[in-house]
Amino acid sequence: MKRLFIIFISAFCFSAALAQQPASSDAKLKTISGLVLEQQSKTPVVYATVSIKDQTLKMVAAGITDEKGGFKLDGIPSGNMIIEFSLMGYQTFKKPLEISAALTHINVGTTLLKADQILLKEIAVTSDKPAISLKLDKKVFETGRDIISQSGSAVELLNGVPAVSVSPSGVVSLRGNSNVLVLINGRRSGLTQGNALDQIPADQIERVEVITNPSSRYDASGSSGIINIILKKNKKGGFNGQLRLVGGIPNETRIAPSLNFKSDKLNVFSTFGIRLSDYVGLYTTNQSVSNSGTTVLLNQRQDEKRHDDAKLLYFGADYQFNDQNSITIAFLKNATRDHDKTAINYNYTAKGNGPDSSILRNGESWEKRSYNQLEFNYTRKFKQPRKKYTIDMQYDFWNSDKDWNLNTKKLLPVITALSPVRTSSVGASKDFMAQTDLELPLDSNTILEMGLKTENRKVTSEFKAEQQDADQWSIIENINNQLAYNELIGSAYVQLGSKISKLAYQLGLRSELTRVKVEDRAGTYADQKNYMRLFPTLSLTYQLTKGPAIQGSYSRRINRPALQLLYPFNELTDFNARFMGNPELNPSYANVFELGFLQRWSTLTLNPSLYYQNNKGTIQDYTFRNQDGVFITTPVNIDGEIRRGAELSALYNPFQWLQINAELNAYSFKQKGLYKEHNFNYSGDVFTGRLSTQVKFQHKLALQCRYNYTGAQSNAQTYSATIHNIDFGASKNLFSDKATLLFDVSNVFNLRKYRTITTGNDYMLAQTNSPNAARYRLTFVYRLNLKENQSVRQAKSGNRN
Repeated sequence: MKRLFIIFISAFCFSAALAQQPASSDAKLKTISGLVLEQQSKTPVVYATVSIKDQTLKMVAAGITDEKGGFKLDGIPSGNMIIEFSLMGYQTFKKPLEISAALTHINVGTTLLKADQILLKEIAVTSDKPAISLKLDKKVFETGRDIISQSGSAVELLNGVPAVSVSPSGVVSLRGNSNVLVLINGRRSGLTQGNALDQIPADQIERVEVITNPSSRYDASGSSGIINIILKKNKKGGFNGQLRLVGGIPNETRIAPSLNFKSDKLNVFSTFGIRLSDYVGLYTTNQSVSNSGTTVLLNQRQDEKRHDDAKLLYFGADYQFNDQNSITIAFLKNATRDHDKTAINYNYTAKGNGPDSSILRNGESWEKRSYNQLEFNYTRKFKQPRKKYTIDMQYDFWNSDKDWNLNTKKLLPVITALSPVRTSSVGASKDFMAQTDLELPLDSNTILEMGLKTENRKVTSEFKAEQQDADQWSIIENINNQLAYNELIGSAYVQLGSKISKLAYQLGLRSELTRVKVEDRAGTYADQKNYMRLFPTLSLTYQLTKGPAIQGSYSRRINRPALQLLYPFNELTDFNARFMGNPELNPSYANVFELGFLQRWSTLTLNPSLYYQNNKGTIQDYTFRNQDGVFITTPVNIDGEIRRGAELSALYNPFQWLQINAELNAYSFKQKGLYKEHNFNYSGDVFTGRLSTQVKFQHKLALQCRYNYTGAQSNAQTYSATIHNIDFGASKNLFSDKATLLFDVSNVFNLRKYRTITTGNDYMLAQTNSPNAARYRLTFVYRLNLKENQSVRQAKSGNRN
């Protein structure tokens, strides 16, 4: 790990030394500024290279555009120059520039860049923005540019996003750290809780932003950063839409029409989706337990078949009163019905002897979920550029109802039917959020941002387990309880951003007041927490003369326990092992430092970074055997964890028809803590990588292959083996680009298996989980008055991006 850090630091210093040019102190030197927009959509072109050359084409100065598409170059001498704008995926634009000696500051106005439409003789291809864009403060994954990610769910899409992974249980991790905040359109949402992300169709997502060290504008949650899922927007006037049809093996049937109408003042949008999906999973366990000097072995196999039906409805409208005032009102409803079947075989053996006993448990469950969301946005713009005021309100309400029927019988030594078991779980939530933000430019370089936010969430969860005795049903182990969770978070922030010569800075402070109350009907839990914390942020960006930039950032963050980690109830599907939440969990805190470097060449972009996280009160899973011999896994707080890591992202586009993206991440960690006499002190290293290649051929045919690698890792209790995964996709445009046919395969060769070994004082558990078999899908998309990669949905996003 030390060698890796030395290599990265050397790369930083070497790149900086190559790019740095001596500054001049000539008082007659000028400042050049302007704005760069995309010609068709009039949206900012971010991180475009702006170069100024003299008549001999010698470089005088260079820089890159910021998040607003703006740029500012200092130290320019008088005379006749040439200004050049370039970015991969766009046509390079040049124009003469006369710099008068009488002026100290020259604004060249707005420059519009065209998308590159060059066709090669060997391979015909229209140049696009790459699927992955690297920026200093975030990485952006464009869904429409990625063949593999368009047909599945948000979970499958996230597994292809740089530095992101999703576990079989739906836990999202960033750089190997599950303390991540997932947002939708810049806000928390009930769709990001538990496994609900699987209900969002990937084709409804425009892009995913990965922000590893967010500013104070964002919620302070998540020490590893923020994943912001941006839903699609409409960019074209008139009546337009698209129809998406999907068929797959195992069964994957989707029908998703979208329609939109946009005039000068009004934009009406709607999306409807139907999904019927089947999943096949296989879970095996080899267990060794020592009881009073006798070792008992268990070979367990669980076969799972899951079926989901889902309906998605989203409609709303934007209304533009005038150039300064607009509102958005929208409603989203997602309803699902799941029907799952599972068969678990338990084969016990006393070590050194033959089979001891065999048990078969068959389970069948039915679950109904309904998620609803109302949203409102008001945006006020001003004549002063970049000045904006917004109000956002959102109300989420959902409910769920799940029932399990479990039938168990002994197969050895004598066939015996055991008492049936049934469980019932009912949950509901109401969540209201109100937020207001103001962006106030103080001068051409300085902007002040401030905002207020309040969010109130109320969740109830009721769980009951019963066992049949003759014709009567009785409660098992007193499992008949209800948990109520109430959370109120009020926050305020202020941040100032400015630029001094080549150094840009952003200084912010966020305050969050949290009130949490957890109680149950039985009176077992009654906990209330009230606390207020301050979360400072700082970002420094230094723009080198030739175009590259270095950024250092710091933030203090909080990790509040997710709701599913607090619920003390556990399903009884597997009577040998259960997961139980811990209502007594406390939040953890982290100080996060990051140093990043971004260098762009004509065909290559490199983005190395170093990061350091000091976490206090880290949440860690703890596995133990209870008095009945059942393995219980529950989350607990340990003293903390220190994590040091290095990441390298690269984009290589040597030809118009070839795009390659590579990503490497390596980190070391050191954990410390003691819980119920179990020592959690442990140090380890982890390495992950991802390689994606996309090739475009003649006749609008494209192929893509992606390989994910997660190296072996351990903590104080559990060893996780290496994970490999390969996905493949192909696309073909039809009918003059009005339609697209896609074929994709996820989890090729069924390589994606999660193998773990958990050990304790008197036991060993070796488990292999394969929740989803290889999936083959064929997708047909037909666009009405839309071109490829244009999308239907919201026309604007207020302050949510």
